[in-house]
Amino acid sequence: MKIPFVHAAPHHLRWPLRFLLPAVLVLLFVAVLIWLPWQAREMESNERQEQLIADTLWVEQAVRFELSRSEDALASLGNELAAQPPADKLQARFAQLLNNGHELRAVRWLDAQAGTLAERGADVAAGALSATSRNAWELARDTRKARYSDAYAAASGRASLVDYHLPLYRNGRFAGTLTATYDLKLLLDETVPWWFAQDNAISLVDRDDRNLATRAAAGPGRGVYTHKRALDLPGATMFLATDSVKGPPRLLPNLLVGSVIALALGLLASLAALWRHIARRLAAEGALRQQMAFRTAMENSLVTGLRARDLEGRVTYVNPAFCQIVGLPPEELVGKAPPMAYWAPEAMADYQQRFASVLAGNVTPQFETIFQRSDGVRVPVLIFEAPLVDSEGRQTGWMGSILDISDRKNAEELARQQQEKLHASARLATMGEISSMLAHELNQPLAAISSYTTGALNMLGRSSDTGAALDPAVLKPALEQASVQARRAGQIIRSVHEFVKKREPERQPVDIAALVEGIRTLIELQANKHFVAIQTAIPADLPAVSADRMMLEQVLLNLTRNAIEAMQDIVPERRVLRIVAAHEAGQVMVSVIDQGHGIAPEVAERLFSPFFSTKAEGMGMGLSICRTAIEFHGGTLTHADNPGGGTIFRFSLPSQA
Repeated sequence: MKIPFVHAAPHHLRWPLRFLLPAVLVLLFVAVLIWLPWQAREMESNERQEQLIADTLWVEQAVRFELSRSEDALASLGNELAAQPPADKLQARFAQLLNNGHELRAVRWLDAQAGTLAERGADVAAGALSATSRNAWELARDTRKARYSDAYAAASGRASLVDYHLPLYRNGRFAGTLTATYDLKLLLDETVPWWFAQDNAISLVDRDDRNLATRAAAGPGRGVYTHKRALDLPGATMFLATDSVKGPPRLLPNLLVGSVIALALGLLASLAALWRHIARRLAAEGALRQQMAFRTAMENSLVTGLRARDLEGRVTYVNPAFCQIVGLPPEELVGKAPPMAYWAPEAMADYQQRFASVLAGNVTPQFETIFQRSDGVRVPVLIFEAPLVDSEGRQTGWMGSILDISDRKNAEELARQQQEKLHASARLATMGEISSMLAHELNQPLAAISSYTTGALNMLGRSSDTGAALDPAVLKPALEQASVQARRAGQIIRSVHEFVKKREPERQPVDIAALVEGIRTLIELQANKHFVAIQTAIPADLPAVSADRMMLEQVLLNLTRNAIEAMQDIVPERRVLRIVAAHEAGQVMVSVIDQGHGIAPEVAERLFSPFFSTKAEGMGMGLSICRTAIEFHGGTLTHADNPGGGTIFRFSLPSQA
């Protein structure tokens, strides 16, 4: 008999199903417990609102009843005044009206022009109707119906009043009005019962919600239960506004419901905490697996070598990139202590010194060294070392990142060679520019030599023809002058040869005064062409600088040539080139100063950019090469305007003093 195979739910699905039903039941229970008090609160709130509306309607009826009673009394008196004015009993009737209605402040009998015929009451000025009361009086006259005026402030300013105008007609003609003045505050006090005022603040407001009168025995309302109802008075627009002093009902009316809800919430929280713990554990396990897979993939794809060492210097971890750099498998590296198999023999002393520093707890964060592969190939590397700290903050060793910088070293060497070629090309370009001047300068001493030697030969010829003995003292001055001119020509040729010959850059102590003197002949070749005078101011105690002599000569020749060319269009007396040197703050500063046309601002922004030139035949590399050469020696090259006109180019180099 075969037993049917039942597929079990996956492990990651069984856990949610176990807790889903209890969680749903608890949620339903809590929802019902919360809904019942909330529903009870809503019912209580609705009942309070309905009760407030009913009480407000009752107060409105009470106010209307009180006003109707006064209107009936005024109508009875008005009929008597229209038929036959009871002059002897009129004040008594007015007093009776005021005694029967405490909300009445005054009663007046006005004629057809609103003049006062009789009056009784407080705060009443004869013949002085307010603007709103005057409007109501005119409407009552025109419509033949009694009308109330809009509320207005009393003369004392402490109360809001309303006038009731009852028009009187005698024999069909308008005979005036019987006007009653009501105090709205007294009206509320007379008509609103005390029990209603204890629970509510009731007010009379106008159409703009401006408060006219208020009765609030228990203080202002809370704004929770409110009702506003229009007070239907002919001609007047007023509203009866009620605001209960009661607050909203509480959600939890008793301790039992709150306790049950708290217990249910606690149960739900415990289930949620258990679920969260299980979910976090499953997520942590999944994340750990992913991290392990990611770490393995990262280790296999990194091009940066990683090496971990303990506090005793033993290698505890290497990645594949490090093994590829040194050409050794991990099993030949992990667990090994120095000396290491990849240490190059020529750098062994440096390795031992660094290892001693590591054991002492002092490590160099970044340094360059050389590793030796298993096949004997040297590999230049850049190493970054940092402390290796565990989860409790304790240092357990050192972590190093190793970069193979063979390509960078090759690129630096290629750049150095290119820079050297560029300087050589610049020197040759400079020689091309001074070739014509060189021919001119050499022509003069050669011509002098030819003249002196021709004269000496002529003197020898005449002596031979005459047979007379020639005195050597006669030939000596000519031969000495020829020798001087020959040395001058040789000096010019040697200066050019030393300048253009190719050699490797070599740093050595360079004296600025000797440097300027060595190329003075070449500078004068250019200066003489444009009739420029050369002045130098170099202190005798100026310290030397460590630099390549030929590079500094190239910089000075470029700067002086630019200065000479900048003065070719100015008056001859201003064509003065100055070379000034000084020593300040450990720097030797050399300035080349001209009095030429200066540099425009738009040109100054790109002055040191490669291939930028203001000359039609220039390549735009001169100043760029100068700045590169100075920065190669750790210095700076800048320019500024000459206060006397022209430009100052200044370069500074660290001194050896």
